Amino acid sequence: DLLEIDAASHTGVDNIRELIDNAQYMPSRGRTKVYLIDEVHMLSKPAFNALLKTLEEPPGHVKFLLATTDPEKLPVTVLSRCLQFNLRRLELGQISGQMQRILDAEGIRFEAPAIGLLARAADGSLRDGLSLLDQAIAYTGGQLGEAAVIAMLGTVDRGQVGGLLETLGAGDGAALMQRVEALAAFSPDFGHVLEDLAVALHRIQLQQLVPGAAGEDLPAAWSALAASLSPELVQLWYQMALTGRRDLGLAPSPRTGFEMTLLRMLAFRPAGQGGGARLPSQGQGAATVAPAPAAGVKPAAAVAPAPAPVPAMQPQPQPPAPSSAIGTGAQAPATVPAPAPPPAAPLPHEAGANAELATVEDWLDLVADAGLRGPVRELAAHCAFCAYGDGVLSLSLPDSFDHLRSDSLVRQLAQALSGPLGRQPQVRFESARAAAGAETLHARTERQRGERQAGAEADFLADPVVARLVQQGARLVPDSVRPLDDH
Repeated sequence: DLLEIDAASHTGVDNIRELIDNAQYMPSRGRTKVYLIDEVHMLSKPAFNALLKTLEEPPGHVKFLLATTDPEKLPVTVLSRCLQFNLRRLELGQISGQMQRILDAEGIRFEAPAIGLLARAADGSLRDGLSLLDQAIAYTGGQLGEAAVIAMLGTVDRGQVGGLLETLGAGDGAALMQRVEALAAFSPDFGHVLEDLAVALHRIQLQQLVPGAAGEDLPAAWSALAASLSPELVQLWYQMALTGRRDLGLAPSPRTGFEMTLLRMLAFRPAGQGGGARLPSQGQGAATVAPAPAAGVKPAAAVAPAPAPVPAMQPQPQPPAPSSAIGTGAQAPATVPAPAPPPAAPLPHEAGANAELATVEDWLDLVADAGLRGPVRELAAHCAFCAYGDGVLSLSLPDSFDHLRSDSLVRQLAQALSGPLGRQPQVRFESARAAAGAETLHARTERQRGERQAGAEADFLADPVVARLVQQGARLVPDSVRPLDDH
């Protein structure tokens, strides 16, 4: 006496009326007749109206079970007459355990990794998992091996995923591309491959931070990676795998998106862990660039003793100037022979830096002249100045722009200000009340733009021809006048 009705194919009011007529009859077995209406949100509005009276006063021997994946589409009048039970997704262990019990009862041999693959492909649904299990039994002829299930699902085995992570950890770009080429020969779903990478990185991170939580079946290669990779790098790769999978549909082709995700993992490392790929040109470039500053230091040191005989230059030994001062000192002899005045003139940037950063105007001028671009400039432009002292720069950022307060942008801002300030400041953020009334660069720019706009409109209206037209009934269209510097 369990009657299942598919509402997706029986949506009309006539189907519901037939159901209501049959509900009046007593069950043939047992004490209760149960109607299970699947995908009930697909019923039409007249069908819901016809069912409403029966739901409100059902016969004593009838129970209705309404199943849906979209309860928001059900009328409020129906929801108010029902008890709601939200069914959660099943865990992998629950699905794989049920599959193993079924296979043991049926006497079908299987490999544990194969069951794990089927459980993960079920995506929390036992019904989907059992359907996949039936397909796997038919596909493998009753021998559920890991390799056969991988071939049926179109996924890749753990060895290939581990190989990709090993080459990434070694920073070997050529070997990584060879593995991608070998992987592409199986025509896999690259979105699933990135998902497998994320699963592997999750288990590696568990092994690193919570030893033993990754399970006893953790492959030896993954255990070795957990010992050799830093936790920060695993976190970074995991985030890149998720982002790459999300953006795969935007790539020119799935393989291109997959390769770019791996190359991104190869190129970037957390701060302080060095570069990624081993590129010969990078090592050579470093070798040629490194001697250049050293060569520039010697002329500066040689120029300094030259004016030593002059007594007025005795207080000169204040070169706590950064590398930029040495660079300007090296350029000065090219234009001015030996006189000491050049070192004082080319250093307004530094002199202002070491001078004062005590007021809001100092901060606004510093940010405006720092040459910032992109998101870093947006962060600086919306920050209000609080204080600066002992290498600590205190700023305030409104809550509406809190998304700009990322570690990378704050680090880039500190590095950009290290030249003007003579040292890299430590940036701290205070509450909005700490900078109450302080103007930001963005606010000053908007204020100045408004002042220019008001001045432009006043000058326009002061023109005699325009004034004569206004007297004759003409009017100025708002926002149609622009200052010359805005064009």
